[in-house]
Amino acid sequence: MPSITKPLIPLAPLPKNDLGLTIRDYEGAMSTLCAGCGHDSITAAIVHAFWELSTPPHTIAKLSGIGCSSKTPTYFVRGAHGFNSAHGRMAAIATGAYAANRELTYIGISGDGDSLSIGIGHLAHAIRRNVKMVYVIENNGVYGLTKGQLSASADIGSRPKKGDANVIAPIDPILLGLAMGATFLARSFSGDKEQLIPILKAAVAHNGLALIDVISPCVTFNDHEGSTKSYRFMREHEVKEVVTDFVPLRREIQATIPTDGTRVVPMHDGSIVRFRSVPTDYDPRNRESVESYIRDHQSRGEIVTGLLYVDESSQTLHEMGHTPLEGLNRIPVSELCPGAAALDALQEDFR
Repeated sequence: MPSITKPLIPLAPLPKNDLGLTIRDYEGAMSTLCAGCGHDSITAAIVHAFWELSTPPHTIAKLSGIGCSSKTPTYFVRGAHGFNSAHGRMAAIATGAYAANRELTYIGISGDGDSLSIGIGHLAHAIRRNVKMVYVIENNGVYGLTKGQLSASADIGSRPKKGDANVIAPIDPILLGLAMGATFLARSFSGDKEQLIPILKAAVAHNGLALIDVISPCVTFNDHEGSTKSYRFMREHEVKEVVTDFVPLRREIQATIPTDGTRVVPMHDGSIVRFRSVPTDYDPRNRESVESYIRDHQSRGEIVTGLLYVDESSQTLHEMGHTPLEGLNRIPVSELCPGAAALDALQEDFR
């Protein structure tokens, strides 16, 4: 089902940002995702973040790969540049775009399948090159477009809509980022916009790749084998002539994570997820202590959220390459291609 234009319903005068734009100027098309999908909550947070930052829409470049998450850029900042790439290739396309034009604000929306399976190599190289962009992983642990198979971020013991429980250790994007030398790492929950919006704003301001892992429950495929309210249980116990499927209309999961402490959030299937914000004395600049802290709370079954690690002294791809301050796409061809003589002189260093 294609996206449709969001109707401009007359409303009372809306507040304007420093550019004179309202929140509606940062919205996109109507979402075609399942009702109650956490991804739409992330979209709303992105809309608010760019509006509050007064980012000119035409200076934003939004990119994605393939998956439910990769539909998200359609739903925010209709006046921005956009590119929907192949499965797992968003990071590579973003790297090329940033190399050509460093003057845009880049935001890539990906999923746990798109980034941690087929695209994990591209993500790793975007991290090591420190491409200046906001990289959002909408993490639901399943492949929603292909009926809910477990993804690489599914925890041990997680059960898909059909099949056995997962026995393979998950890939944690935050721990992966720490190992790869990422310079900005954060985790949040789609139902907590009070936490997510400031994280997104900080990510936009970061001088490098800002990786944000957002836990975003799938309302259609997060039911498990042992539930008597699951699709599988109903199909095994109901006598019917025609096999059909139905995505129920469910309320969006929302919760505020306390400043210091654990919040237990019930999922639609009755299971629970434990979220924890980092304490006030937490040091996000010590890579080793950050990893130790995350692993310690993982062993307790808790998901740590907030700004987890930041390195403000890092260099971006352009700074490491000593490129001009303006976008390469605006430099005259005569300067970009100075001729055979200049190339011969350059190659002397390699002989």
